[in-house]
Amino acid sequence: MHLTHKCGAVLGLCALSLLTVPVSAQQAGDQAPGPRPNVFFDCDGRDCNSEYYRTEINWVNWVRDRGVADVHVIMTSLSTGSGGLEYQIDLLGYRDYDGYDDTTLLQTLSTDTDRERLDAITHTLGISLASFANESGFRGIVTLQGSDLTGGGRGGSPLVSQEEVDDPWNLWFFRFNGSGNLDGEKTRSSVRLNSSLSASRVSPTWKINFFAYANLNRVEFELEDGTFTDQRTDWNFSQLIAYALSDHWSIGAQSTASRSTRSNQNFTAELTPAIEYSFFPYDEATRRSLTVFYKIGAAYRDYIEETVFGQLEETKWEQSLEIELSQRQPWGDAGITVRASHYLHDIQRHNVSLRGNVDFRIVRGFSVNARGDVGWVDDQIYLSAGGVTDEEALLRLRTRATDFNYGLTVGFSVLFGSIFNNVVNNRFRGAGGTAAMAAYRARGGGGGGR
Repeated sequence: MHLTHKCGAVLGLCALSLLTVPVSAQQAGDQAPGPRPNVFFDCDGRDCNSEYYRTEINWVNWVRDRGVADVHVIMTSLSTGSGGLEYQIDLLGYRDYDGYDDTTLLQTLSTDTDRERLDAITHTLGISLASFANESGFRGIVTLQGSDLTGGGRGGSPLVSQEEVDDPWNLWFFRFNGSGNLDGEKTRSSVRLNSSLSASRVSPTWKINFFAYANLNRVEFELEDGTFTDQRTDWNFSQLIAYALSDHWSIGAQSTASRSTRSNQNFTAELTPAIEYSFFPYDEATRRSLTVFYKIGAAYRDYIEETVFGQLEETKWEQSLEIELSQRQPWGDAGITVRASHYLHDIQRHNVSLRGNVDFRIVRGFSVNARGDVGWVDDQIYLSAGGVTDEEALLRLRTRATDFNYGLTVGFSVLFGSIFNNVVNNRFRGAGGTAAMAAYRARGGGGGGR
């Protein structure tokens, strides 16, 4: 069985039916409540607030172990063309309910608050779980309440047609951000100013993105032999145009104009046509994806200082190929990306990188995870002939010569004890073990467990 439901903007009606599940579903009054389904919640992306959903949907058993679940919920999210988010909620039957498969889509607006998004997800998740309970024989758990048919709910296609609404922006979406930061102490001061502007238009066949940012960073340190001061201004303007040829093929072009003092580049301009092939249809990208991406183009660079090859400016052609595989399945998730690039004038000037991640549940309550990357670097034609000072190296203000880089994180997670976690207690959230665990996870502890 495979169902696809689509929900409109936040607090809109769901196209599943004209009935809604109240946020706190009531016990059915005309029959005794039956057993409750065991639900394992698996989330990656935005709004993975399991405590909120457990609190609001209290008519199922939320379990910590997939091995004892009746249904496995996988929630992922992607950005929409209007700056909002589209959530995909997949329900996969497990054990006695193996074969159940249900997919629900929910779209939120860029202007929605956190609470509005959480309420919309709770509403949609509740409908999905109620449908599973009804079709799987769990009786007397929830009641349905009819909606006001004059409420004007929305649903249907994620693309708003011209006949539905008068859109003066013609699907264009803009975002402007700005921030400033000042911090320091007796022997140190730092000033950072950042701003960015983006514009995008997304339709089923076209994807157009423009992005620009500017950063000012100034640091000052008092050292034993004097005061070290450094001020740098970087900026970037990039553009992407992509066209969907079919469910598997896309073509497009990327261009960039930028300044990067860390990479010794006073001005860079680059134009690269590109093509991409997806082995799976693009609409399955939240669950599984295997793509091959190729681009080729020329880049002009004007350097701040003369390079190790004696150049103050140059234009070089280069090409790159990237293969990316990602999976998010009931057993866990995994992904691997291989990227290779080189300059056409000298194939020896290349860059090859490999990065991957895996989070695998071996048995009930025990999972292992690993994340790593490795790169072989021989394309740093922009390095300054003057080298890097000790201060610039310590503060990572300038790129240093290298022929490789790497990183690796390996961990495991063991769960035991009560498998049910319906109860939420928010008292003293910032004290004791809760705060310590939050700080530990913020530092990357826990082996990457969710």
